[in-house]
Amino acid sequence: MVIPPRLAPRAGPGVWTGATMLPSHWMLPVGGEAAAELLAAVAASGGIRPERPEDAPLPHFGAVLRDAADRLEHGAGFVLLRGLAADRFTAESAAAALLVVAAHLGAALPQDSEGTLVARPRGATGGQLLAEPADAVAMFCLRALPEGEAVCLHSAASLHNELLRGNRAALAALHAPLPQRRNGGGGDASGAEPVMLPVFGTTGGAFVGRYDRAAVLDALLDPAQAAAVAALDAAASVPGQALAIPLRAGDLLLLNPQLVWRRGSAASKTTEEGEPRVLGAWLSTRTSRALPESFRAVFGETAAGARRGGVASGPGMVGG
Repeated sequence: MVIPPRLAPRAGPGVWTGATMLPSHWMLPVGGEAAAELLAAVAASGGIRPERPEDAPLPHFGAVLRDAADRLEHGAGFVLLRGLAADRFTAESAAAALLVVAAHLGAALPQDSEGTLVARPRGATGGQLLAEPADAVAMFCLRALPEGEAVCLHSAASLHNELLRGNRAALAALHAPLPQRRNGGGGDASGAEPVMLPVFGTTGGAFVGRYDRAAVLDALLDPAQAAAVAALDAAASVPGQALAIPLRAGDLLLLNPQLVWRRGSAASKTTEEGEPRVLGAWLSTRTSRALPESFRAVFGETAAGARRGGVASGPGMVGG
């Protein structure tokens, strides 16, 4: 017998809408010193990927990253570090800088079966909501997004509460497992059986939300599940829900995809010269929360602070 979840409103700084957020809530200005520290750490590493903070010291910027890590878990679920002087970075040094950031927050995760650690952020057909299989995503903007385009973020807790107010049946269905592709929105060439994962859950009182729309197997949804997914998509499309951030060159956006979902967007595009506008890394963080046991199919481990997530070539740990 499946016991229905106790549906309760979520509270705290992780509940927000784009209409209520001010830049002072989510932006931390950084300057040339931070860029210099990152570049010095990259140079000192000699091409060897750092594994720990002491492998790539950041005397001042390291404290900023620790503050950011706290905001990812206990704040709004994301933070934008603005002012890293992108003109001082090449695509290569920016990728290496992301690995330095990863070492300070936890560990970089492979984004494909070949072990790629830094890549252009994943997009999604029709701007669907997506969530990477990671505790955090770092996006370093090297070239500003085209005029009028932005990275759009949603609070998972806010959407949860919207459904609680307006469609409790849909919310209950989203707390129950839904059939999803084993390898996320990218498809599953192996032909493996789908995994059953909820969108919303709690562990030890901590809220978790993970919604990768392209991974949901619409053909296998029953009518109640299909209606619930449609209700969530509709709630996310209400004006004022999303926060649109037009990334500037030198912006470093950090987000927790278990609390904040983004829309596949222009961040995955290149410049006219074919250069990446944004580079991204997936991270397993030392300060992560525990996950529901059902998330093991995506993350491999569920304990707080465990190294987990990413894409593996074998049938165990999987991702988007």
